[in-house]
Amino acid sequence: QVQLVESGGGLVQAGGALRLSCAASGSTFRLNAMGWYRQAPGKQRELVAVISSGGSTNYADSVKDRFTISRDNAKNAVYLQMNSLKPEETAVYYCNVKWQRRIGGSEYDSWGQGTQVTVSS
Repeated sequence: QVQLVESGGGLVQAGGALRLSCAASGSTFRLNAMGWYRQAPGKQRELVAVISSGGSTNYADSVKDRFTISRDNAKNAVYLQMNSLKPEETAVYYCNVKWQRRIGGSEYDSWGQGTQVTVSS
């Protein structure tokens, strides 16, 4: 199993910035895509950004040019730099990783516990 620990959420004013971090740990594993999702009250969880094992990235249209996802494979970590935050982006942000026990094996999903991001107007 892969466990994820997130950090970096908090309260910020509109226009401000936050950096989220997520570190993976566990027994032998190989990390594939890593991503961030968010869920606002009363809404469905939505993809914010994802980064492949090779470093290719994909963003939700609403965050392009403001958010940057990155990963440090040596640390089994993924980050989300969020700039110019908006009040409507208040949500719980979740880290997600897809992983395998070995090359060619089944792929599994793990989720972090979520970190609250609150953007005040």
